[in-house]
Parts: sequence; structure tokens; C-alpha cells
Amino acid sequence: MSVSGVLRRRLNRRKATGPLADLYDTSVQPRRWLSVDVETTGLDPAKDRLLSIGWVPVDDNEIVLAGAGHVILWNDSNESVGESATVHGITDDVIAMGTDPQDAVGQVLEALKGRALLAHYAKMELGFLDKACRQYFGAGFDVPADDTMDREYRAMTAKNREPSREGLRLWTLLENYGLPPSKAHHALNDAIAAAEIWLAQNSHGLPK
Repeated sequence: MSVSGVLRRRLNRRKATGPLADLYDTSVQPRRWLSVDVETTGLDPAKDRLLSIGWVPVDDNEIVLAGAGHVILWNDSNESVGESATVHGITDDVIAMGTDPQDAVGQVLEALKGRALLAHYAKMELGFLDKACRQYFGAGFDVPADDTMDREYRAMTAKNREPSREGLRLWTLLENYGLPPSKAHHALNDAIAAAEIWLAQNSHGLPK
């Protein structure tokens, strides 16, 4: 980690409250990940919002389904999910019965204690969870992260193959690695799929 990264993490650790402070106070253990996926109203954390979060632990080469979780975040405004519902299937009626957002994010942070984050295109998860942590727990979300999409991209380019956008999608990689398909754009399903791809990449010897 760069000097600026170390200083940023120290600042976040001093400012953090609640479960984010607990997360920063817990050392990350080797070969322990939490595979995380978020569903949102759009791609930009600055203007879009979290709708659901799914997660599942990965211990070494084992996906720990007993530790999996999924929450839909309640929204107290009148803002509709809009056309994004056609992608993830989360409607305004479902949101109305969801979990308090601060509690929902707190559940994810608790599950992440002692682990690195794992995701497919981790920029999304890091961006939206950073926004939520700043809002609810007083500091930024600064954790080690591994990215299955980035890992696949680097492996392809190392073989002088030009990765296509479609070729890097979660469901394409499931098929390429001979893994069973799952319903896309469901946060828990996609978190499990990312964990499965990570283990398949391990078995094929892809550099981390």
C-alpha cells in the first residue's frame, strides 16, 4: 500500500464509528474473503442508491453458504427505483418492506470483519459501500479487495487476447468455466457466482 493509502486508512480508522470501526480494528486473515454483490438504481454512487446487498464467505477454497446473507434496503423517500427494476426485479413494493439501510450496511461490515472483499467488478461494491459508510458510520470504506473481472482481464491480456465486454461478464465466465448458470442481477446469486469464479480461476492457475 502506498504512503497516501496508509494515511487515508489511518484517517478513516480514527473517524469510523459503529461496525465500520469494528471492521478497521480487526486484522484481515490470509485466504479469507467475503464475496459481495450490490444491486443499485444505476452505476454512479454520487447520484444512484443501493437497493440490495448479497454476500457469502470464502475460506481458502471453500464457499461457506452457512454464512451467506442478503438484504434489501428500505428507502424512506418517495423516490422510485424507476426503470432499474427491469434489470434486478426489485420493485418499490419490495423496497417498502426492506431493512433499515444503516442496519443493512452494518450487517455486511460485520460479515466482512477479518476478510478481504471479493467481487466481480469491485469498483461498484467499493464505491457504493464507501458512500454508505460515509453517510452512516462517519468514514470511508477502505478495505483490501480482489476482483474476478480484473483477474480474468489480466489473464487474457497476458495471452495476447483482447477481452471483450461480453466475455468478461459474470454469466459468460460461469459458462466458460463450466459452472452452473444462476439468475443474474440478484445480489446473493451474483455474490455466490463471483465466489465460484474465483475458485475456478484458482484451479486454472490464474495469477492473483
